[in-house]
Amino acid sequence: MAKAIKKQALGRGLSALLKDPDNDIKSVDDKNADKVVGNILEVDIDTIEINPFQPRSNFNEESLKELASSIKELGVIQPITVRKLEFNKYQLISGERRLRASKLVGLTTIPTYIRIANDNESLVMALVENIQRHDLDPIEIALSYQRLIDEIQLTQEQMSERVGKKRSTITNYLRLLKLDPIIQTGIRDGFISMGHGRAMITIEDHEIQSDIYQKIVSQNLSVRGTEALVKKYQDGLKPTTAKAKSNATFAIGESQKKVITSFFGAKVEVKVAGNGKGKIEIPFYSEEDFNRIIKLING
Repeated sequence: MAKAIKKQALGRGLSALLKDPDNDIKSVDDKNADKVVGNILEVDIDTIEINPFQPRSNFNEESLKELASSIKELGVIQPITVRKLEFNKYQLISGERRLRASKLVGLTTIPTYIRIANDNESLVMALVENIQRHDLDPIEIALSYQRLIDEIQLTQEQMSERVGKKRSTITNYLRLLKLDPIIQTGIRDGFISMGHGRAMITIEDHEIQSDIYQKIVSQNLSVRGTEALVKKYQDGLKPTTAKAKSNATFAIGESQKKVITSFFGAKVEVKVAGNGKGKIEIPFYSEEDFNRIIKLING
């Protein structure tokens, strides 16, 4: 958790730049603009207005409460993005659910990416440079890739060329953002690795993801052990092969068995399978007895 606290403190420090009216950052060419572009800053929630053209207007209340509970426990994992309108005034670009949930739990600030005028190319450069750093955790890298998709409309192929990574590598990072926030936090704080996270991505149910995450941490499971645990869970979901229904249209009665036994002069076993097929077992006790049975069959 110390890592997360350090980041938040850094965000608050940079945020002081936004509250200096004499040095208001309006463009990428302004002084200190490079400290804003590509960085996470803590922004006062009451300075952010909802985009009136946001196409989504209905939010599931239960889902919002669940997100609020997660934010109360873990903080805002994925920062929102806003557009700077004027001094200390912003308009939301993305992250309305996170903003609403943060208000529900009484947060006064929220981790934010701020877009300013003519910052497109600068933002691309800042994010690409950020991705190349060696001290980033996998979730931070994934968030940077996602920003390039959401805000700059770069395709994964274009990102591959920009950052010098295989497209499959980029895809693997982006898929981490589908994990439950608790697991994302676990990756950021070093409790589990990216490999552990990738092993759980195929499970869509976040509750099951969380259960597996707890087992990984408590039992100190390796990535291979996690893969085995996930496979065991998935195998349990596969429908078992239904037993063949009985097609038998008759049952062998004791009187019928007695007729056969009497005919062969031996205790004959009659077995009927569920599909109606069966077999008759005739015991014999010597070669002479065998020949006797053959004669009976031949009439």
